[in-house]
Amino acid sequence: MDHGQENITVVDENGNEQLCNVLFTFESEEFGKSYVLYYPVGAEEDEDESIEIHASSFTPNEEGEDGDLLPIETDAEWDMIEEMLNTFLDEEDED
Repeated sequence: MDHGQENITVVDENGNEQLCNVLFTFESEEFGKSYVLYYPVGAEEDEDESIEIHASSFTPNEEGEDGDLLPIETDAEWDMIEEMLNTFLDEEDED
């Protein structure tokens, strides 16, 4: 996966593919990982419900592209991701 990529295809545990929009990516020196926050394509069109945002860590391959999405492993990582998301959303509200 590229840090500027707009869409990713996520494969669930049943092998179903879902196209998702990338909200943003970032790197954490503290955890030594890259992270991506994303949501299913079309989710933003449903105004009656809040959008469920997913987060995963990823390791880009040698070309800096693609890579495997990995689950978030610790509460400390979730806390850091939540803080980054809140900062991102606050900045979006200011625009």
